[in-house]
Amino acid sequence: MLALPALGVAALAQEATRKQLKILMKSAWGSDDPTKSAFPFLHGLALSEAGHSVQIFLLGEAVSVMRKPVAAAIVPVGWPPLLETLERVAARHITIYACGACSRARAVTDADLSQWGAKFGNPAIFVSLVEWADKIITE
Repeated sequence: MLALPALGVAALAQEATRKQLKILMKSAWGSDDPTKSAFPFLHGLALSEAGHSVQIFLLGEAVSVMRKPVAAAIVPVGWPPLLETLERVAARHITIYACGACSRARAVTDADLSQWGAKFGNPAIFVSLVEWADKIITE
């Protein structure tokens, strides 16, 4: 019983000294798999709420989820609708980049991106994000 308070103090001390990480989330999953397409946003949000700096880079089919009608139709299994998650991601000012070439090929526009505070990305931006990140999570 005496060890329990000590464990709590140690856990608090460890939490106070935990390093803030810079995390790049990368995804190519689109609406064909609702759960996988939501993961970079769900996990990015959780990491941001835990105090880490997060940026998201979408490519391939994943850029299509930036279109509001597509996001509204995605309901991952066991999670809230993607639209709700994207609204929370945008409210936390988590930067989202959507591959420009991938977006043009899928008719994703600047207006689609701006509603989430997102931007078009390119290979140079991707390289800079990789160099910036302490951790890269591919989902």
